[in-house]
Amino acid sequence: MRSEKEMFDLILGVAREDERIRAVYMNGSRTNSNAPKDIFQDYDIVYVVTETASFIKDEKWIDIFGELRILQEPDKIDKLLGMEMDFDQSYGYLMLFTDGNRIDLHIETKENMLECYVKDSLTIPLLDKDNILPSISTSSDIDYHVKKPTGPMFMGCCNDFWWCLQNVAKGIWRDELPYAKQMFENVIRGRLDEMVSWWIGMNNDFQISAGKMGKYFKNYLSATYWEMYEKTYSDYNYDNLWDSVFVTCDLFRTLAVEVASNLSFAYPSNDDKNMTDYLIHVRNLPSDAKEIF
Repeated sequence: MRSEKEMFDLILGVAREDERIRAVYMNGSRTNSNAPKDIFQDYDIVYVVTETASFIKDEKWIDIFGELRILQEPDKIDKLLGMEMDFDQSYGYLMLFTDGNRIDLHIETKENMLECYVKDSLTIPLLDKDNILPSISTSSDIDYHVKKPTGPMFMGCCNDFWWCLQNVAKGIWRDELPYAKQMFENVIRGRLDEMVSWWIGMNNDFQISAGKMGKYFKNYLSATYWEMYEKTYSDYNYDNLWDSVFVTCDLFRTLAVEVASNLSFAYPSNDDKNMTDYLIHVRNLPSDAKEIF
């Protein structure tokens, strides 16, 4: 596997040799001093170019970065799906190489760069041949810190969590596994993760990032809460799914009550009790029941 130095030498060497490339900057986890360093970190690189057409026309130009294991060109895919894309302004290549390194490379015009460059606090300039990159603050993850919820945000999260659990329950009772699992994972988990993030933010003065898709939850939850969170994942077995539903309710309730107390919100305890009773009832409802109650 090529070292970090080898990769940066390559990325910047290509840029220095190609007159079409006028500047280079990086964003992503490698610019974040708070992100753990490991062998899977991508190189999120942007080349600011004089034009994009010649790069896109020459499909082999990216071979200079190494032997590919797989390539994704998301802009090309989006255009094929009928989305309106402006290749003249920017284009992306997501490259995984046979040595395990990955470069997420975007080429963009100066005009596009001027719109995007200052919008991400995790940005570091690497090369600027013409002094075109605007002045920016030192890279930090401030844009990704957990934001303090408002009262309506908190209530909306709680209401949606308890409301949508009825859909999980009926999906299990109907033996509709895909529906039940997706309702749980795509809706309920989203609300749980929102509450987990607020709890983490609250306990760190909202000066911290919980990571993309909660990847740092384990670092910031207490051992007890993390153990509960682990148990919110289950397999295809309905008894196990029901168990995960109830531990999810326990964890959500515990965290939400603490967040509510800290931020002076009202926790909807009636919704909690009514839906918990409902879930217990549906779990014990015979599969041939003619009425719910």
